[in-house]
Amino acid sequence: MPESAKIAAVREVLPATGAGIYLNAGTAGPLPAETQRAMDEQAARELAVGRAHPDLWPETQQRMAEARAAVAAILVADPADVALTHSTTDGVNIAVGALPWRPGDRVLTTHHEHPGGIGPLIALRDRSGVELELVDVGDGGDDDRTIEAFTRALERPARAIMVSHVLWTTGAVLPVARLGELARAADAVSVIDGAQSAGAMPVQLDELGVDAYAVPAQKWLLGPEGMGALWVRRQLAESVMPPTAGFLSYETFDVAEPRLHHGARRFEATGFHRPSLVGFARSCGWLSMYVGLPWALERAGRLAASTAEHLAAIRGVTLMTPRTSMATLVTFRIDGWPARAAVDELEHRAFAILRDLPALDALRISVGWWLTEAELDRFTEAVELLAGHTPETLPPRRSLAVLGADGSPIR
Repeated sequence: MPESAKIAAVREVLPATGAGIYLNAGTAGPLPAETQRAMDEQAARELAVGRAHPDLWPETQQRMAEARAAVAAILVADPADVALTHSTTDGVNIAVGALPWRPGDRVLTTHHEHPGGIGPLIALRDRSGVELELVDVGDGGDDDRTIEAFTRALERPARAIMVSHVLWTTGAVLPVARLGELARAADAVSVIDGAQSAGAMPVQLDELGVDAYAVPAQKWLLGPEGMGALWVRRQLAESVMPPTAGFLSYETFDVAEPRLHHGARRFEATGFHRPSLVGFARSCGWLSMYVGLPWALERAGRLAASTAEHLAAIRGVTLMTPRTSMATLVTFRIDGWPARAAVDELEHRAFAILRDLPALDALRISVGWWLTEAELDRFTEAVELLAGHTPETLPPRRSLAVLGADGSPIR
């Protein structure tokens, strides 16, 4: 199928792509219609016959196994090393919380981390007396600078490092494989926030060399909120105790002699909303088998690089994403425009769905494979219009007057 025909066909079953130029999968991606149908069917069934039939539990276990396998296929990993979670933050909390922390231990991270990633480390610091160090990696685009900074920080013993694979701020891709190697050499554990990488760029966990990798369902994997996954290296998983545990954590449950699951499943302590569980598996399977993940990732990377190039060429636009080390997030500023005001104008002028980053006073777009070149051209043209004006000199937006029966405008 020609790419243009494939894009048109896929957009038909991604209804949200018709609501505007969908540039914010870094917050939440467009939900496939097939996923919503599967969730609705599960919810309708539970409404009709209840949630207490004894056959429902083994069926739920099967759905959980399908979700783990679907995530593992995207991350190129063994399903036995994948635990289901409720979010990326949940996964980071689990991975960090399983380590044997003592007062005076150190944990390293960057100054670019999302609150959902650094939050668990702040709580760990305040709860356990652990030293939290923010390593300066600049904009994240210089791999050698990043490695040098962490090499210096690891000259003193550290229990763990926690970094994002793709920074949610500048969109830079960090050299996590090299960081994992550094951590192993320093006898530290590497925990990776994969919120902006899984489903957005190629990830092969069996080859990446890190110890734990947390991902969300709702972003680039196009699944529902309230679901996520945590991959844990087998040796680490079986050498630590889960920070929380429940019936799901155990292979056999006997109060006298309970036996934890082998691998990552020991980190699954609580149950999941079944419609969301079904939806998570369906979205991952849809990406892998219907869309085709290699094609989607290649297209997204190509569109993101092209869009970044076009934005950088606009006079008055400052590109903050390092073009030599980027995935699908593009962050930029428009001279003379507060980011929030620019987002508002682009939403109304180009029907673009994007966000601002208040801490950087910058705009961020998420360039997904479902976008068309025409949409991205319209977006960059709108940015160029703003860059040629200030909020005070920008021509007023076109508006449609709605008249009442008497011919007067309806307000």
